[in-house]
Amino acid sequence: MTKHLNQIDLADRWNISHRTLERWRWTGEGPQFVKLGGRVVYRLEDIEAFEADQLRASTPRRQTGAQ
Repeated sequence: MTKHLNQIDLADRWNISHRTLERWRWTGEGPQFVKLGGRVVYRLEDIEAFEADQLRASTPRRQTGAQ
């Protein structure tokens, strides 16, 4: 059986605002989600895949150039 989290539970898991998740859905960012009627849920496997994709060994330096 697939485990799901709603946006409040996921926001708590990541310590972010549920509004951030709403914005990410609008802009196509964040993990995949399922919309059933008016209810949005996230499959745990998609959450874990998104988290794994965010793993970094270092933060790359931003290049600043003359504009």
